[in-house]
Amino acid sequence: MYLLSRLQVRCNFTTSLEFELSVTRTRGCVLLAVAAHMIEVESHIAAGLVGMQITGLADTSINESRDRVRSAIQNTGLEFPQKRITVGLSPAALPKHGSALDLPIAISLMAASSIESAARTAFLNDTVWFGELALDGRVRPVRGVLLAAIAAKSNHAKRIVVPYSQHAEASLVQGLEVIGISSLAEGLNLIGWELPNNADSAEVNSLQPEAFTPILDLQDVKGQKLARYALEVSAAGGHHIALLGSPGVGKTLLASRLPSILPQLALEPALEVTAIASLHSPLAGLITSPPFSAPHHTASYAALIGGGTSIPQLGLVTKAHQGVLFLDEAPEFASNVLDALRLPLESGEVELNRRTFNLKLPAKFQLVIAANPCPCGYALDVKGRCGCTPNERRRYLARISGPLLDRIDIRVVVDPPSNAELQDDSEPSSVVRERVIQARNRAAARFAGTEWNTNAEIPGPRLREFFPLSRSSTQAIHSHVMGHQISPRGLDRIAQLAWSVADLKGNSEPDFEDVKAAVELRNAGGRWVA
Repeated sequence: MYLLSRLQVRCNFTTSLEFELSVTRTRGCVLLAVAAHMIEVESHIAAGLVGMQITGLADTSINESRDRVRSAIQNTGLEFPQKRITVGLSPAALPKHGSALDLPIAISLMAASSIESAARTAFLNDTVWFGELALDGRVRPVRGVLLAAIAAKSNHAKRIVVPYSQHAEASLVQGLEVIGISSLAEGLNLIGWELPNNADSAEVNSLQPEAFTPILDLQDVKGQKLARYALEVSAAGGHHIALLGSPGVGKTLLASRLPSILPQLALEPALEVTAIASLHSPLAGLITSPPFSAPHHTASYAALIGGGTSIPQLGLVTKAHQGVLFLDEAPEFASNVLDALRLPLESGEVELNRRTFNLKLPAKFQLVIAANPCPCGYALDVKGRCGCTPNERRRYLARISGPLLDRIDIRVVVDPPSNAELQDDSEPSSVVRERVIQARNRAAARFAGTEWNTNAEIPGPRLREFFPLSRSSTQAIHSHVMGHQISPRGLDRIAQLAWSVADLKGNSEPDFEDVKAAVELRNAGGRWVA
């Protein structure tokens, strides 16, 4: 009887305790490279030793949020719960870092300390909170708001609450309600509290697409008719290009002006580029111009491809996503750095495999490389100024491996312009860009209903299946490449180039002259020195 009585007391105590306790859930977001992961934030308040514990692979910056949240709540004019508090971050196996979970932790904690209501629970379940808390209760801006908004929409959240100054950035994502707050008090008022707000809200200006005003213009390039044409074909079809020539002939001048003749980015690619850029600097607007990255030849493997141990770091290939990656003095790069480009050139992404994470990062870019023909640079000089031996020349260009070179569609030997050519007027980028846009529109119409947008994107087997060349054009390719060591991949690249040449000319399909031009662009007229 005594045992039954004790058991009944224990059961009654447990029942009353469970009735008193409260668990509240809402959602936050953490960044891992260029991906934002949704996090379910749970707060449990129980009787016991006073303290706050955060579980779920939280790093130091998140564990320190205990003190930020406590101070922010107290300076908002509320009493911090003097009980045992457990905050759970799910999924627990995902490493979490950063201060953007401050706001959802504080919101879920204060919601757990008050009376439950169905309306508040529904609001919390449908809302993603993203922001850092200052000790006085202000909500500070954090990087990656655009990525968080994209993740919120893809995970079917109805709204996202962000720092007031970043409201415009999150509003770039359409179909998602965005609420900007300047203080924790404003956030708590959204879930039913009635608190005074003393924080000042600065005026928020909407982000507008940046104006297309290229600083570098193709008009600066005098002469170089073949190289300019090769650059135009490269832009029209999204092809990679290699420029070979003596020092000072204009290789860097040409490569740096490729972005000025590329079309503006569509909305989805522009959002990708803007989201990547927002991880490093404040946004001035929606980025619609293709990015341009030109690393120094001393760049390491990790700098180019990406790396990191516990926290992934973006590489330059990801920062050049949807744009141009220019490697000047390409043979001076470390061989392992150059060869690391082979996979992203084929797949459009890079994969980072570490003990704590496995990530695929976007890396869809146009590669432009420039190289001297030998260590002294004058192997192609008609005045015979080169003092390098044939072996030195071969070893120098062999630093660009055959597998990498085979993935580069266009190869051009850039000759010094004549004095007469230096006096001629060149077409500006705006004129060339219009032709490129028209060529891309023809390709887009041809690829309508598929996942491809440019000729360089379509795989060889699909090109031969859906857009085969005429029999005469195929025979022209084989007749022109006889005697040249061209791989099957190279034959596919010639067919892709022929379509780009045809698109620029307005032809419905490549003819004999288009194929001939494609072969010349592929093998540099037989003048590539190796």
